[in-house]
Amino acid sequence: MKALAAVAGLVVLVAAGWAWQSRPRTEPVGRATPSTPAGLSPPAGSPEGPSAAGSAGTGELVVAVAGKVRRPGLVRLPAGARVADAITAAGGALPGVDVALLNLARKVSDGELILVGVTAPPGAAPAGGSGAVPGAPGGPADGLPAGGKVNLNTATLAQLDTLPGVGPVLAQRILAHRDQHGGFRAVSDLRQVDGIGESRYEQLKDLVTV
Repeated sequence: MKALAAVAGLVVLVAAGWAWQSRPRTEPVGRATPSTPAGLSPPAGSPEGPSAAGSAGTGELVVAVAGKVRRPGLVRLPAGARVADAITAAGGALPGVDVALLNLARKVSDGELILVGVTAPPGAAPAGGSGAVPGAPGGPADGLPAGGKVNLNTATLAQLDTLPGVGPVLAQRILAHRDQHGGFRAVSDLRQVDGIGESRYEQLKDLVTV
């Protein structure tokens, strides 16, 4: 009987030990971090989003390219772009235009004007000192209205005389043509004035208006 009692007691102890080891345990729950599905970008503002990278972007510049290029007008360039990049964005210089002496490596600034193959309008130099392409004769003339072009329909002989390549004789011809035809309807009408050939017209067309 004693032996049976001892065996029974041993069984009870083993069963109690097994029950203790098998009891439910509480595990601490950590803060869950949502994962981003493969192939999707994290939302902006999230710890994994673009703002977390600390990148504010490289920025963008808007530059005006005028003169003898294929597509004159405004071009958008990344920050740090060069004059060469601006000309390329405008379609490149027209055939025969020499850009060798332009500082093609100069970094452009937002809002500047780059002139290719033409002189700057009277009283207004291109921003950043880009200047005109060498080979385009003449330059900004003194005595012209500051910050504006010479109006062919209102200019005096003295104002016309200050235009590059225009002396008193040619200025008088321009005035005579204006009187005879009731004014200039377009800048291209300058070609009809005696003494203004194609090369001189190209020199003057960006310096005058109607």
